[in-house]
Amino acid sequence: MKKQILSAFATATLLAALAPAAMAQNVAIVNGKAIPKSRIDALAEQVKRSGRPVSPEMQGQLKDEVIAREIFMQEAQVRGLDATEDFKTQIELARQAILIRELFGDFQKKNPVTDEEIKAEYDKFAAQNSGKEFKARHILVETEDEAKAIIAKLKKGGKFDEIAKKSSKDPGSGAKGGDLDWANPGSYVKEFSEALSGLTKGKMTETPVKTQFGYHIIRLDDIRDAQLPKFEDVKPQIAQQLQQQKIAKFQEELRSKAKIE
Repeated sequence: MKKQILSAFATATLLAALAPAAMAQNVAIVNGKAIPKSRIDALAEQVKRSGRPVSPEMQGQLKDEVIAREIFMQEAQVRGLDATEDFKTQIELARQAILIRELFGDFQKKNPVTDEEIKAEYDKFAAQNSGKEFKARHILVETEDEAKAIIAKLKKGGKFDEIAKKSSKDPGSGAKGGDLDWANPGSYVKEFSEALSGLTKGKMTETPVKTQFGYHIIRLDDIRDAQLPKFEDVKPQIAQQLQQQKIAKFQEELRSKAKIE
């Protein structure tokens, strides 16, 4: 009898010692079901992925959230909603989305964009955009006769920006008096680029320039050496672009290997 009492006492002592440790792994018990702390950790990770910091004050909000979810989930299960076909379909779609996200996340970790790749892409961009930049204005109209009439007005002293605001069909530059800002001539369609490159500073086209968009009157306001962004300023954007290209290539490779019947 004495041994049994001692054994029961030892068991109770052990359970009492283990209880705090077990509770440390749970944030609450809802209707007899324990909610593990890992749920708060997972929810916090989602918040971080969305770009928001997880402050100490937010821990209480996360705890309230996981408790509320458990309460609502238990009620849904009581009502048998987890057995419906719609629920099963939604679960499968969510499972697919998570697995795909993990796949691409794993690919990014194993195939990071290197500094050498970023620098090479920047050098390629610099080579394509070096040279001269032109600051130009234009007026876009639908017919050649309209363009000729505007050229005549300009030759008589009409103000280019005022006519552009009134008559240009280009929604982007028309409101700004036809201003196209600084750009490499190669960024325009061929006919426009050739006409612009043939102008000298302060001159406009004497005849309408026809492109796929209509008829243009072009004026060259200024010329300067190309102003390229600094490498460090655009490095993050280049890295992101290259990573997207790698993922797109990876996706195409998987599609090409797949046997689809």
